Amino acid sequence: MATFTHETDYLIVGSGAVGMAFADILLTDSDAKIIIVDRFHKPGGHWNVAYPFVTLHQPSSFYGVSSRELSKGCIDKVGLNKGLNELASGAEVSAYFDDVMREQFLPTGRVKYFPMCDYKGDGKFVSSLTGETHQVIVNKKTVDATYLNTNVPSTHTPSFTIAPEIQFMPLNDLPKVTQPPAGYVVIGGGKTGIDAVLWLLEKNVNPDDIQWIMPRDAWLIDRKNTQPTEEFFVDSIGAQASQMEAIANSDSIEDMFDRLEQAGVFLRIDTYVQPEMFHGATVSQMELAELRKVKNIVRKGRVTSIENNQIILEKGTIPTSTEYLHIDCSASALTNLAIKPIFADNVITPQTVRSYQPVFSAAFIAHIELAYPEEAKNKICNVVPLPNTLMDWLRLTAAFMMNQYIWSQDEDLRKWLLANRLDGFSQLMRSVKEDDTEKQAIVQRLRANAQPAIEKLQQYLAQAQAKAN
Repeated sequence: MATFTHETDYLIVGSGAVGMAFADILLTDSDAKIIIVDRFHKPGGHWNVAYPFVTLHQPSSFYGVSSRELSKGCIDKVGLNKGLNELASGAEVSAYFDDVMREQFLPTGRVKYFPMCDYKGDGKFVSSLTGETHQVIVNKKTVDATYLNTNVPSTHTPSFTIAPEIQFMPLNDLPKVTQPPAGYVVIGGGKTGIDAVLWLLEKNVNPDDIQWIMPRDAWLIDRKNTQPTEEFFVDSIGAQASQMEAIANSDSIEDMFDRLEQAGVFLRIDTYVQPEMFHGATVSQMELAELRKVKNIVRKGRVTSIENNQIILEKGTIPTSTEYLHIDCSASALTNLAIKPIFADNVITPQTVRSYQPVFSAAFIAHIELAYPEEAKNKICNVVPLPNTLMDWLRLTAAFMMNQYIWSQDEDLRKWLLANRLDGFSQLMRSVKEDDTEKQAIVQRLRANAQPAIEKLQQYLAQAQAKAN
């Protein structure tokens, strides 16, 4: 089989959202040549295999590549996101990345794109279609844009056994249902579980016909507080100010989460159940009201097996039958919680440097690669860890605040952030006029409580570390 040799400045492994956002900055802010390798047949990463009714969880303004708007700039007028900035559908996101590749990247002549290829390491990849081997000579760096790969239901292998007669499917296949089952069993309490329940309710399934297996309850974010446009300033920046106040004024971790809920920063489905998980999932108030209609929620830990007449969980069993449809939402989107240096020798490993925003983070890291000396890069790009447990929320918030402080001390970085469309909150802060007393008061609350909040977070984290030791 033939072997082909290529030479490039940057080899980017992965043409998902992270790889595309990174490449976009290289193209617009330098004359670098790029080779992009991906196992899928077109750009978009996990969007190629996402369930058909998936949407972005946060406003479209926060997503995509820096140089091309994804958002249509409109407010949803119908549905459970009514009154908030629109959420692009999976199909829209997939088409968007395909357009970026075909209309922006490839026409430059500086990008070579190799889809349907398996990357083997050390600059070597093999075509899944032809078997041809390719070897890349990389003059600058390799970018591993696969490190934060998202696990999706359609390619997920359940960690439990399933009797052959049981009706079982990933939520991808829900639109293919042709015969109504005796009931629906949704397995998983994360965002995919939420999406499955909301989709069933939207299709007029009786809430009493839905059984929801929720191994852990989660704190959720009110989507209204994530809106990047000026009409939502009081909600978005106000929520950040309220968050700082809640942390600063708390006297324990438990008290802090209570205050965050009282301030409207966090939501939960059942106010009588203490959440144990935080993945950064967002919901609207209308979605939350729908979710609360489902009363048959099973809190007995994770599923270990599904038999013809019962489901065995870590903390007990519940009855089932082959007449029920079991929907797998147990895949965790978080495939890699380990942190590694973003810049290490000739390899860049993009990770989140701002909470919940891997795409912005990729663009930011690409900018730092181009604009700063090697010895400064990791100091500017401290990793904000992906959350799973409640303590992870403390860690990510502390890391996020530390990064924000470091960036605020650099005038060039402040200018870049203000000009980058993926950073809507810098523009929101910049929009505040001196005579706008309401907004100025919110900004002052935010600034006054920031330092006490970071000190309180560091205190709680030190206490937790001491207790663990």
